[in-house]
Order: sequence, then structure tokens, then C-alpha cells
Amino acid sequence: MTTEERLYQDERPRRQRGRRVLVVLLVLLLVLVGLLVVADRLAAGVAERALAEQVREELATQDVRAGPPEVEVGGFPFVTQVLGGRYERISIQLNEVRGSVQGDVLALPTLDIDAYDVTASLDTLRSGRGRVIAGSVTGTGTISYDSLAARLDREGLKLGERDGQLAVTAPVELLGQRVPVSGTADITVDQGRVALRFTDLTPEGVPNGSLVQALLSSFAEGISVDVPLPVLPFDLTVSEVRPLPEGLQVTAEAVEVPIHAAS
Repeated sequence: MTTEERLYQDERPRRQRGRRVLVVLLVLLLVLVGLLVVADRLAAGVAERALAEQVREELATQDVRAGPPEVEVGGFPFVTQVLGGRYERISIQLNEVRGSVQGDVLALPTLDIDAYDVTASLDTLRSGRGRVIAGSVTGTGTISYDSLAARLDREGLKLGERDGQLAVTAPVELLGQRVPVSGTADITVDQGRVALRFTDLTPEGVPNGSLVQALLSSFAEGISVDVPLPVLPFDLTVSEVRPLPEGLQVTAEAVEVPIHAAS
């Protein structure tokens, strides 16, 4: 056996051992990363429960009625956010948000809130005392067309979305006949108040003369209303309303919002 052959045979076991060591190190690294991710998510879960309790207390302080809040902390890793006392995003889901409006109760089945650039110290999370402040907050909820139509209290009236607009159909007494009428609404938002103004109502099968137009204008005025939204938490002010197939979507915003005031 030549010298080169002997060197080659000696080198092979060393290479194999080196590969095995590298594989073991990679496996250990993956396990360590996995454990760190699990630990990070467990810590996030603890913080989410603490924040949910603080949100519940704040809702009670603001006299906002809703189901138990569900909180999710966004961003990764979570631990660095804890140590810095600043969180990229905290999502809060509220169910059955209710408020008394002019003697009636109107509910938002869900209100999804995203709080950004949230400041909360580790001591605040541990003790439940102290301030949790969000740089900005956006809330999105949907009002069902059935609940809105029920408030208008007109027999047979139905609301829905058509070509991105709020559409209405209803039977109306015109010239001694019960006639199907359809049209759309203009939606305006002014200082957080939402108004529906129905226009361009069209009857089916009836000549659209001046008397019919006068009757339709009277009917349109009767169903044009200010939408009675419940009081929204966290100083949220309505900024946009959009008709969707599932309902009237309401978007609200606020800045520099206390998610939890100091106890």
C-alpha cells in the first residue's frame, strides 16, 4: 500500500466524524431554536392574558358592554418587546359590543381593534397597575343589515349591498297600490356620526309622475336616519363606513390612546 493510499484511508474516518459532529450540532441548534420559539410564545400567552384583564377593566371604566376580550400580541420575538416595554401591535377582539342609544340597544357583533406602537412596562404587566398607551388604534366592526332595517321599522324593508352602495327595497303604498320600490343611500360621516340619506327611489310598474315622486320623497325622508352606533371604547371615532355583502362595515380610529389607565 502506498503512502497516498494510507493517508486517504486515515482521512476518511476523520471526514465522517466531522460530518456527524456537524449534523449533531445542527440538530441541537434546531432544537434550541424550537425551544426558544415555544418559550417566547408561552411568555406571549401570559402577557396576552394579563392584557386581556387590563382591557376588561378599562372597558368597565368606560361603561362599554362587551363579551370577554381576546388579546393577541403581534411581532416576534416577544421577549425583546417585553424587555423594551414597547410592542409593535396588539390585537383585541370584542364580541357583542353594546351601547344604549336613544333608548334602543344596537350591537356590533364583533369589533376588531388593532393597537400599534404600544407602551407597557414589564412591571405594569406583572402588577396590573400602570398605564398601557397605544400610539394609534384602528377598530373595524360590521352592523348587520337586519338589525339596521329593524331600527327603520318599515314593514318589508330590506337593506343590502349593490355595486358598492347601500341598497334598499321596500313595498310602498302608491296611488292605492302596494308597489315594490328600490333605491340607494348616500352615506356620510361627520365628526364620528354616520348618516344615511336615501335617494333615487324607483317604483316598479307605476308611471313615475310628480305625485309619485312626491310620495317617494316622503318615504325616502322617513327612512333616512342617523345610524345609532354604540359608544366605542378607547376614544375610537368613526372615520369610514362601507357597505359590504355581510353588512355595513364601520372603521374607527384614534391616536395616543390609553388601553389601560393607571390604577
